[in-house]
Amino acid sequence: MAQDGVTVSIEAGVMTITLDRPEKLNAYTDAMGRALARAVRSASADDAVRAIIITGAGRAFCAGADVSAGADAFDMAGEGAGNFGSGGGREDSFIHALFESAKPTIAAINGPAVGVGITLTLPCDVRICSTTARIGFVFARRGLVPEAGSAWFLPRLVGLPQALRWCLSGRIFDAEEARAGGLVSEVVFPGELLDRARAIAAELTDGTAPVAIAMTRAMLWRLGSAASPDEALAVDARYNMALGAGPDVKEGVAAFLEKRPPAFPGTVNANLPPGFPWWE
Repeated sequence: MAQDGVTVSIEAGVMTITLDRPEKLNAYTDAMGRALARAVRSASADDAVRAIIITGAGRAFCAGADVSAGADAFDMAGEGAGNFGSGGGREDSFIHALFESAKPTIAAINGPAVGVGITLTLPCDVRICSTTARIGFVFARRGLVPEAGSAWFLPRLVGLPQALRWCLSGRIFDAEEARAGGLVSEVVFPGELLDRARAIAAELTDGTAPVAIAMTRAMLWRLGSAASPDEALAVDARYNMALGAGPDVKEGVAAFLEKRPPAFPGTVNANLPPGFPWWE
């Protein structure tokens, strides 16, 4: 049953978060955003969860902000507070929850994804979509600017020229253009979308160490835009020295030599090395 427009299920170590207001094409509300943040943070805190999939119920992924209030839909002094809230803290932010996730995140975009409906996927590690997806960074056509940190995320994912083209025009484009532009990695038929997302989740988690995955994800997101490799060199040297003496590495090497699947003992919530996260 949907709560605040979101349904959560866990199966085989994968949490599936479904935007669940199909009668409104899963239009975004502040309550939905907070529920999404809670679900992602709960997955990070649960060592039984190895990956997160986000998708939509019905024929849309998310048609953007709920504009049922009409022209006042984005007026934060009035009706707009229901769309974007009144400035909740970091714990309530789905963008921060996804960016800080200790688990790999996959967006399975099953249909139209417009405005916040597409920007909420940008902090995900993998985005795939169905052939029915229609995507648009439509903010300039509403008199708005890109939100949810998308002016930072989008150029990192697709490059500045492509980000400018999509955001300045605000036009809707199809799944193949999204793939060609680097926004999604795969386009599949609608009936295959969730199965493919689950297969990707398995690819990212089978035979990999949860601690290493959490740390690798943080390093790639946070160090990729550094001005030089020096910070990355300092961070990776420090943590590889710490991990090299630990049980996960010993198990990983032993499993390789013995030609068997590894059984990593480390957990994200108990075995991150001292000093991680380094940026705090």
